[in-house]
Amino acid sequence: SNKSLKTLYLIGSALIYLKGPKFLIYVSGALSMWGDLMWHFAISVFLIGLYGHNLLLTGIFGLVVAGSVLLLGALIGDWVDRNPRNKVAHASLFIQNISVTVCSIVLMLVFSYKKWIEEIWDGWLTVVCYTVVIVLADVANLASTALTIAIQRDWIVVITGYNRGHLAGMNATMRRIDQVTNILAPLAVGQIMTLASNVVGCGFILGWNLVSLIVEFIFLSRVYRIVPALSVKPPAMEHQSYLEKKRERKRSQEERTSLHLQEISRIPVCLHRLRGLLSTCLEGWRAYYRQPVFLAGLGLAFLYTTVLGFDCITTGYAYTQGISGSLLSILMGVSAVAGLLGTVLFTKLRKACGLVNTGVISSVLHLVCLLLCLCAVFAPGSPMDLSMHGYPLRGGSNQPLLPDRSSIHWTNNTVLFENAPAGTEPESYVSIILLFLGVITARVGLWSFDLTVTQLLQETICESERGVVNGVHSSMNYLMDLLHFIMVISAPQPQHFGILVIISILFIFTGHTMYFLYARKVKRKPLSFNKTVDCICSPFI
Repeated sequence: SNKSLKTLYLIGSALIYLKGPKFLIYVSGALSMWGDLMWHFAISVFLIGLYGHNLLLTGIFGLVVAGSVLLLGALIGDWVDRNPRNKVAHASLFIQNISVTVCSIVLMLVFSYKKWIEEIWDGWLTVVCYTVVIVLADVANLASTALTIAIQRDWIVVITGYNRGHLAGMNATMRRIDQVTNILAPLAVGQIMTLASNVVGCGFILGWNLVSLIVEFIFLSRVYRIVPALSVKPPAMEHQSYLEKKRERKRSQEERTSLHLQEISRIPVCLHRLRGLLSTCLEGWRAYYRQPVFLAGLGLAFLYTTVLGFDCITTGYAYTQGISGSLLSILMGVSAVAGLLGTVLFTKLRKACGLVNTGVISSVLHLVCLLLCLCAVFAPGSPMDLSMHGYPLRGGSNQPLLPDRSSIHWTNNTVLFENAPAGTEPESYVSIILLFLGVITARVGLWSFDLTVTQLLQETICESERGVVNGVHSSMNYLMDLLHFIMVISAPQPQHFGILVIISILFIFTGHTMYFLYARKVKRKPLSFNKTVDCICSPFI
């Protein structure tokens, strides 16, 4: 009887958990991440296929995405702050999925009738199609940014009841889901596109987004209903945000001078609205700057200016050093495991050492592992050449960092290669081994540090301006990521990759130094700092 009672208790507990807000958020987040990663992988392949195996459209798309979030991040966050949580989540979800769906339909038509479309309007209809695809994909990314800010930076804070331990657990679980989907989602859609066609791949993404839209809408609606705190936002006067105070002062000034402006001003209404939007952006950046956790957030953003990650830049360099695609795929799997270990390390360290000290330990671990990458620059087999002219490669002096796209096997959001061509093997593999050993092991400290700063932002930002500050933080991340692409464009040859590694480590060191300064400030003035935090942020227990 005791066993049956225990079994019934376990079944009841499991059913309660499956119907609870945490599980619903996890499933909704997994569906959203899976769709996002499939789409980001596929759109890069589609754009290359559309433009004749040329990277121009992909480069333009990356620039548009980074630039739009950089310019509109504060406005997106402000919109999240000013509207009810359910409306923000539903609107972001709807815009994101519908944009991807319409974009997929356009791509299917372009791939199916490409020759016919190229003959209309002397080829200008093709340009229109390219523009529509890029604009829709960018709108989807902006909506995805808003949804991420709303759910992962606000909803889960409320769902955990402002409990630091529960919040750390949810953050770590969401990151683990992200790590797993980061491997499986691009691989799944890549196989479909390889075995079938781009049109079938578009159709699969279209169907996925429609199903995901319905499921996520239902799950998020249920979470909103069963967590009453989500329907309550802080009283305007009690937790008034920095932006709201600025708006009130400006509103009172405008009321006093409105009649005067109507008489002497002929400026169109749209220009007044544009000025208001620019003012909101400026005030958002000021709100970000005045946060106690500003240095920690800025330090995390600096970590985005790096070539030491598993993107097409690093894998392209590995290809020039004789590393095959099959080996790269294995290394990526090991890298994902290291990222998962980072989430486990975060939860263990936070319980044992506290949140701020967890960031310090993670920073040191990250920097120590990256020393292997620095050693790789000067190790045997490194093609490092400090002159910007470089040595000619065996394939020719004008050989680019990435080879011809016809030899590419697409998988897992990176460019992998089936077989490295003969003649590209270096004299020694010591350098490339040290490089990837450093990149993989560094991910343990990197993800632990990322989770630390994420939770610091969640805990210390006032609830009424949580959206705008995280929106500006997203803008900073995109800005620093944009710098890393500018670095690559400035020094694209494999023999210059060592210079990029050194610059990347300098940016990462600067970012961690900012965090150390933040941690020092917290430890030197704990009482006054905590009083400041208590005055501006939601009550954590």
